[in-house]
Amino acid sequence: MGAAMPTIDPALPTPVEQRKRFAWRETFRLLVHKPEFLIGGLVLLFWVICAIGGETLAPHSPYIGDPFHSHTGPLSGPHILGTDRLGRDVLSRIIVGARDVLIVAPISAVIGVALGTLLGLVMGFYRGLVDDVLGRFVEAFLSLPVTLVALLTLVVLGSSRKTVIGVVGLLFAPIVARTVRAAVLAERELDYVQAARLRGESGVFIMTREILPNVTGPIIVELTVRIGYAIFTISTLSFLGVGLQPPSPDWGLMISEEYSMIINGYWWTVFFPSLAIASLVIAANLIADALQSVVQE
Repeated sequence: MGAAMPTIDPALPTPVEQRKRFAWRETFRLLVHKPEFLIGGLVLLFWVICAIGGETLAPHSPYIGDPFHSHTGPLSGPHILGTDRLGRDVLSRIIVGARDVLIVAPISAVIGVALGTLLGLVMGFYRGLVDDVLGRFVEAFLSLPVTLVALLTLVVLGSSRKTVIGVVGLLFAPIVARTVRAAVLAERELDYVQAARLRGESGVFIMTREILPNVTGPIIVELTVRIGYAIFTISTLSFLGVGLQPPSPDWGLMISEEYSMIINGYWWTVFFPSLAIASLVIAANLIADALQSVVQE
């Protein structure tokens, strides 16, 4: 009798899965040794905790103020960062405002990266007429200022959370498509892609199952970069009055409501929300820089 065939336990990871797990563990090990990743991660974690805690962590109501204590300076009484023109606690509004920022910006970035990845895969893989036609649309969008186009679009469509998310996400898609297209062009002529073509695999299969896993590095980096840009763009739109609307304690909206008071010496109502925006954008960029350096290694 012949020897019994060895059985494979389906619960055990395959060699391919083991290599992927090892690659992710090695990537994480390299990341935690990057000072910029640790600093950016800690700042981001702080704001995530604020967003989750919200009103629970806020020392006062972010929506209801005391008009008799308007524009109270920092470190005066119970208001650590002072109050605004309506007597609302600035610290509480910043803490609760992190929720809107960390919901709208990441979702916008994910939509933009998803659409841009799909567009970049199609352009880079098929080339020819498809690449030429789609490329002209991408170049046309890239020639327009993102904030200006978003401003005009939101004026026409109206301001709401869903509209802001959709508009910012769509405007980010062409930028991501250009990056993904370049990565796909570097992969499409490699041996593993040619082997898939010889096997008779469809274009959709090759793009999604062969090429896409090998360009995830640039896509992840692009996602973190887009989150930083989304935070800044959404705050700018709120400052201009077409982003998130009251009673949201959005940081850009806080600056818009109070910036005219700086000449009267009420600087804290603008400085602290601006500092919050800057810290979150810088944190996202630090994480993106760390990811990019690890991917290039």
